[in-house]
Amino acid sequence: MANLSDLLGSNFRGNTGTQGTTGTQGTTGTQGTTGAQGTAGPLTVPQNAKTASYTLIASDTGKHISITTGGVTVPASVFSAGDAFTIFNNTGSSQTITQGASVTLRQAGTTNTGNRTLDPYGICTILCYASNSFVISGAGLG
Repeated sequence: MANLSDLLGSNFRGNTGTQGTTGTQGTTGTQGTTGAQGTAGPLTVPQNAKTASYTLIASDTGKHISITTGGVTVPASVFSAGDAFTIFNNTGSSQTITQGASVTLRQAGTTNTGNRTLDPYGICTILCYASNSFVISGAGLG
């Protein structure tokens, strides 16, 4: 038996009906488990107190150097990118932060390089950003 649309052709189709209503939304899935908590960072910044001229060493990374006289030298071939340390001038006179041989010590936010003066009770942080290349910033830094 022949289909009615085959007999009448495509010119005799009816109108399209209205769209049905949207179904209900499914339930929300369960929440995943909470990840493990990371390890706690240091609660203090260890101090390395110096009362005479001092050249930084690898174990000073992550510490603060409290200097009272003689200044601090940043040497070559000791630190890696990411190593950082802080220097506190714990005296009423200026201290020199010396750029060691083959070291570039850049003052943050400037094009200045070379030795820096840390004013009385000033504080600065030095970050090694590449081999023998450092950036220095802080309060009381000239």
